Amino acid sequence: MQASKKSVQVSAMLAAVALAGCQTGGSDTSESKSAAPLLSGYTCCNIRHEAGSDWINELNYVGWPMIPLGTQASITSYGRQRAAVTIGGKPMRIGQDYTREQLSLEQYMARWIVPRDPNIKLATFPANIQASIKAGKVMKGMTREQVIMSVGYPLTQENPVLDAPMWRMWMSSFGEYQLMWGSDGKVKDIIGDPLTKNMIVQQ
Repeated sequence: MQASKKSVQVSAMLAAVALAGCQTGGSDTSESKSAAPLLSGYTCCNIRHEAGSDWINELNYVGWPMIPLGTQASITSYGRQRAAVTIGGKPMRIGQDYTREQLSLEQYMARWIVPRDPNIKLATFPANIQASIKAGKVMKGMTREQVIMSVGYPLTQENPVLDAPMWRMWMSSFGEYQLMWGSDGKVKDIIGDPLTKNMIVQQ
């Protein structure tokens, strides 16, 4: 009888510990989700989404439809390696497909949605730079900031350091081009095949 009583007491203790553990785990998950900021502001740069789709990711290929920089945007919720957003009044999705090891989802989304309208800064650039950015193209003499505004960030897994002397970029899955940076922090050369350069370089 004593053994049976002890067994019941032990079972009750284990159940209490398990229940406490479940409650703690649930609380942490809830805090983690609520801590993720639902950013609201403007698109950092020209954003391209897959044709006929609401999907956006790091690729930002030139042939895809373009959403201009400075379009009003906000995050509505987070998912697994993605966020549901509203851009220009339309529901869309931004996926983190190629930067998961380098950036958290929150850091990644903070690149896309910025608090200040980049059009304010754009208006201070020379006319030819403004035209290139509005067209989603690059040109010699651009700064890193201006290139990002125009064609987005380079893939982090291929360009882990933004102040590197060369950025490896992609116009499409086969159309690679390289931006060579001068000591003044501006594009000094654009390397690529003629077709790619014709599509991405402002004439």
